[in-house]
Amino acid sequence: MSEVVLRGFGWRHAGRKRWAVRGADLRIERGERVLLLGPSGAGKSTLLAALAGLLAEDSGEQEGTVEVDGLDPRKARERVGIVFQDPESQLVMARSGDDVAFGLENRGVPAEEIWPRVDEALRRVGFPYHRDRPTAALSGGEQQRLALAGALALRPELLLLDEPTANLDPAGAALVRTAVARAADDDTTLILVEHRVAEALPLVDRVVVLAAGGGVRADGPPAEVFARHGDALAAEGVWVPGRTAPRRQASGPAGDVLLTADRLGLPPRLGPTDLRVRAGEALAVLGPNGAGKSTLALLLGGLLRPGTGTATASAELAGRDARTPPHRWRAPALTRRIGSVFQDPEHQFVTGTVHDELALGPRRTGQPEPAVRATVDALLERLGLSRLAGANPYTLSGGEARRLSVATALATAPRLLICDEPTFGQDRRTWLALVDLFAELRDAGHGVVTVTHDADFVAALADRTVTLEGRAAQPTEAAGQ
Repeated sequence: MSEVVLRGFGWRHAGRKRWAVRGADLRIERGERVLLLGPSGAGKSTLLAALAGLLAEDSGEQEGTVEVDGLDPRKARERVGIVFQDPESQLVMARSGDDVAFGLENRGVPAEEIWPRVDEALRRVGFPYHRDRPTAALSGGEQQRLALAGALALRPELLLLDEPTANLDPAGAALVRTAVARAADDDTTLILVEHRVAEALPLVDRVVVLAAGGGVRADGPPAEVFARHGDALAAEGVWVPGRTAPRRQASGPAGDVLLTADRLGLPPRLGPTDLRVRAGEALAVLGPNGAGKSTLALLLGGLLRPGTGTATASAELAGRDARTPPHRWRAPALTRRIGSVFQDPEHQFVTGTVHDELALGPRRTGQPEPAVRATVDALLERLGLSRLAGANPYTLSGGEARRLSVATALATAPRLLICDEPTFGQDRRTWLALVDLFAELRDAGHGVVTVTHDADFVAALADRTVTLEGRAAQPTEAAGQ
């Protein structure tokens, strides 16, 4: 077990004017299980990185002190296990089992103990494959399970988890929570960042809320914190159990078909799938991890060449390219017609500032500069990114990066928007802003397709759902219809 102490701790990333986290005074006793909450951008991920000893001295400016068992965290790394918000960033080996074994080998665990510990960790998180499974073949949710297995195999004294169930299907999320509960039962000190607050509460005995402007907003037993501060925290963007969003009912019936998938697939990642995407409709794509949802999104977006079947765009969407499949359209035409938001937002960033990232698409499609500036300013304001206009996209928090990726897809006003896990990393306030934005797009006649495990998002927005079972799509009506 490890003890954590922060005294006036703050961190400002190099090149940023704003502190990522500041004025944090906190003491976490050995064996405590803490749920760390706060609005998007309050510094939750930065605080976890500090505790893991991952903030290099030359990568920013520090205030105050942070200690793990009385040591600078950089000298206590062997006591700590962490799962990042982006699990792909911590996978280093080509085979899944080797990736889990990597940390054990680095820490000098005896060779005869390594593979039993690897297999046990994979079993605990419900990893569905043999240890020889290539890491490059894993879905985002499967990567998340593998990263957690790597952390658990180390048997850390301090376990730091940054949204460990964000990209998991309900069954996978339940398995991960069970694995985390077992780790906590082993007297591991746990600090968990999680937006699925209601599901996470059985895992913790304390809630700490970071304030957006710095410091600790609330601290105490979960029931006490939410009873005393629930309304104020919800207004500030913190997820509070029991507060659901109203349904954004469509203003009218769905319009004409924009895109048709006929036996569309890419074996072995996605079997032949039939699908219709309509104007003025919000369609949610559901299914277990590994079913091919992200692959389907890339195929529909014209970003992958199909292995089977076809994707056919209507004349309304494709114009003079109606006889040409989307994956063969020229880039400027594709950008104008179909906007795509990847599961990992950093995969679509190519410039040095948030402003330039948003301006890139409109400039490539030939918009005059005054129109580009107006588009960029409107999107920055709408998605709460104005103060970050000059920031490097790669220094944003996970929630901020997700909103930027959505904004870049919208910058060219595409008729069809395809988003992969669009609500990942959002606090309650920014989540509601995204739901409102997508509802407005739908009601203005755009097609909106979202790949998601966010049941609240589906309930609030989706007009129709399609569930992938691993072989083909099975259409079902969305709840509330």
